[in-house]
Parts: sequence; C-alpha cells; structure tokens
Amino acid sequence: MTKKSIMVQGTSSSCGKSLMVTAFCRIFLQDGYKVAPFKSQNMALNSYITEDGFEMGRAQVVQAEASRLKPRVEMNPILLKPTTDKKAQIILEGKVFKNMDAKDYFEYKKSLILLIKKNFDALQDEFNMIVIEGAGSPAEINLKENDIVNMGVAQLTDSPVILVSDIDRGGVFASIVGTIFLLTEEEKKRIKGIIINKFRGDLNILKPGIDKLEEIIKIPVLGVVPYLDVKIEDEDSVTNKFNSSNNKGNINIVVIKLPHISNFTDFDVFGLFPEVNLRYVSTNEEIGSPDILIIPGTKNTIEDLIFLKERGIDKKIISLQKEGKIIAGICGGFQMLGKKIQDPYSVESSINEITGLGLLDIETIMLKEKVTKQITCKIIKHDGIFTGNYNDIIDGYEIHMGETSKKSDGENFLDVSDRVISLVKNNVFGTYIHGFFDNTEFTKKILNNIQKQKGSSIIGEVLDYKEFKDKEYDKLADIVRKSVDMEKIYQILEGKNVF
Repeated sequence: MTKKSIMVQGTSSSCGKSLMVTAFCRIFLQDGYKVAPFKSQNMALNSYITEDGFEMGRAQVVQAEASRLKPRVEMNPILLKPTTDKKAQIILEGKVFKNMDAKDYFEYKKSLILLIKKNFDALQDEFNMIVIEGAGSPAEINLKENDIVNMGVAQLTDSPVILVSDIDRGGVFASIVGTIFLLTEEEKKRIKGIIINKFRGDLNILKPGIDKLEEIIKIPVLGVVPYLDVKIEDEDSVTNKFNSSNNKGNINIVVIKLPHISNFTDFDVFGLFPEVNLRYVSTNEEIGSPDILIIPGTKNTIEDLIFLKERGIDKKIISLQKEGKIIAGICGGFQMLGKKIQDPYSVESSINEITGLGLLDIETIMLKEKVTKQITCKIIKHDGIFTGNYNDIIDGYEIHMGETSKKSDGENFLDVSDRVISLVKNNVFGTYIHGFFDNTEFTKKILNNIQKQKGSSIIGEVLDYKEFKDKEYDKLADIVRKSVDMEKIYQILEGKNVF
C-alpha cells in the first residue's frame, strides 16, 4: 500500500484539530490502514511517559490509542512545557534539553528541522498513513518565519492540508477567509479542503454561507461536524472541563486548579461514575466540604504552593483534614503535602526552599535529572482509605524532578521499597503515580467506602476505563465519518482535485 500523509491545521487554537486527527486515525484504521499520528511540536503540561521512559504530549497519546498503538516519542518529538509566562522546559525526543525563554527558542527552533524530519521518516518507514496535527494557526504572521509546526511541516512532509475552523465561537467564515488571505500562494495551494467544526443548529441555514465561502476561496468545504458529545481527553491549554461539573453525584470530589496544573487527565476516570460530582476550584470559597480534596500535579510545585498559601487554600486543606475528609496529592501535590520542598539548583523556581502543608512527614529536593518511567505496582494496605484494595494493581507513570524522603510517620501503601513514591497517614495520602485512579475497580472500592459512610447505595458494575475510551473513539469516528465527505478525503490523498 502506498505511503500517505495528511495534515490537519486550524484557524485557531481550540478549533478541534486534535479531535479531528483522533477521528481520522480511527477512521483510517477501520478502513484498513496502518496509521500513526504525528505532531512535530506540542506545547502542553499534560504529558505522558512511554514504555521506554520518553516524555511526550498526551494529545498524541490519545491519537495513538485511537490508532490502537502504543504511544511512541516519534509521534511528538518536541514538547514545550511552560514554567512561567515567558519560559518553558524544552523536551527533545522525550528527554529534557533545557529551559529557554520564548525569544531564545524562537531563534533556536530552526535547527530542529532535521530532528522533525528524522522522526517523521521513522514513522513513515513503518506506517502507511500518517495523520499530522498542526498547532494554533498557520496564519500567525509573527511566528511564520522558520515555521516547524504548520505549513513548514506540510512542506517538509509534502502533505495536503485540511483546514478546520470552529463555528461555535462565531465568525467562522471570516476566520477561514482571513487565514487563507494571510498565507503565501504556495501555502494556499496546500489547503485542499475545509471542515467546519462544533456546529449546532439547522444545516440548511448554514448552506448559503458555505456556497458563498467556496466561491470566495475556491476550496471545497468537506463537511460540517456537529458539536461533539464524546468523552475524550482534552489538551490542557484548551479544556473546558475546569468550568464544568455534573452536579448530580453525592460523592463530592474537588481538585485544586493550580496555575501550573499538569496531567489533569488523572481525574477523567471519575466521569465514569455518575455518583461522583467532580469540580475544579481555584478559590477558598469554592471548596466547600468535599469528601475528597485532591492537589494535582504541577510544572512548578513551589510557585503553586505559594498560590495555595496566598489564597488561604492551605488553611482550608488543613481544616478539612482535621474534619476527617480525604486529602490526596498526586506528584507535585504529593510534594506539597510534606514538610519541606527544596530547589537548590533552581530547577523549577528561583525560590530555593519553602515549607509545605505538613500533612505528611516527607521532604522533597528538586534534582537536575527528571524521573520518567512507567510503573506497575500493588496496594499493600488493608485498611483506612484503602479498605478492600489490598493487592489491587496500579498501572501508571512517573514524571518528576523531585526526590522525596520519608522522615518518620506514615506508611507506604504501594509495594515499592527502593524509593518513596507513596505515603498514607490516616485520611491523607500522596503518590507520584499519574493514572493512579485509572483502574476503575480500584477506584470504585475507594468510592464505595465513602458511600458506606454516607449510608448511600453501593456502586455496582463499572466499565473498564480502557474499554470505555476505545468505544468513545469509535463513537467519534462514526460521527465524523457521517459528517465529512471521506470519499473526497481519499481523493485528496491520491492527489486529485476535488473542487
């Protein structure tokens, strides 16, 4: 089968590029292709660790899952993880390169073309269909010089481009026309079709506008995709989940929305439980009296701990702990639960030391080398928070710069003895493991312990999380296949003119 590639670009961030790439990956897989996703450069705090210990953006992990592949770092060779408004940690081929400010990186990025081509070629050697995702908009005229993520990649890989635009925001026709207007003639020729995304309403009312648009831009509209009700992970920079809640469940879980929150996908699994009301909060007043309060991962532990203290959230957390509420910390949140955090090498912050919340008897020191590894372990606690969880399997991964040491109080609740990656003391626990709650049977038991205390109905059967996600990919593919002219997509892949 001839090797092919197609690129999805957008008129803006959050227009649905990642989701459309995910849909195409599953559609091409269903149609018999050996397909893989590719995004040359991703900017996200939501990252993942591959089997061989490399770090990559989770958007490409989702797309790999839709392709029924294990995630590989070649799918996302450059990852930028913002540490401040102007600086980011640069990760090349899955390993930390250095921290750089925006100006220095802008000058440096042109040297990464060969790295991008090497990783794309490695995928194309193995797969016969590559679905490429762009970033932001190809019409950012201040960033177009030495572009390595939009039209620069389309040219480098000689890929046709599908342009996606978000109608839900309004101004979709102006966005499409304006984007194309700001491209060079050569770049315009690469755009072979338009997809209008996130549509709500009567398609007949939209059609006259589509006809006029095609007349103006001389590029076909390949489809109009409805606003999708699919439960698929979001990129951290564009998610709407921080503003939503089901408000129905009687088990209240609060996640602190830290300024540098990372890997919030750790909590997506709670969406499988209608008994859970999950909220993300950033003020003291919003917290209320939850059954579980979670401090999540963060790219800047010390700065986000200062955020908790400045807003008085630290005092609220300590008060909830005294009331007997469950307090949990994941990764950076685990570090915050301890007595002290040190950063002598200014790995994450210019502040060298800070006092933690003091709820666990641990201390953390930030080191120059990042721990990046997948892990499988077992619960070794019989009681308390983990009543009924003994011997349950936890599959996840670690991404952290800190090394934590235990001083006296508290028990390790995982069967890992060579280092401190978990600790529980009464109603407080923390762990370095991302994906900690993804074993739905394990999580169900924790939730049922709360239900028993409340005298509420016990949670019964729950779908395996991996199985649930796979069904959502099929659902997404089905909707997009019905909404987009796939026959024309295949003609575009054959180099045919479809307008």
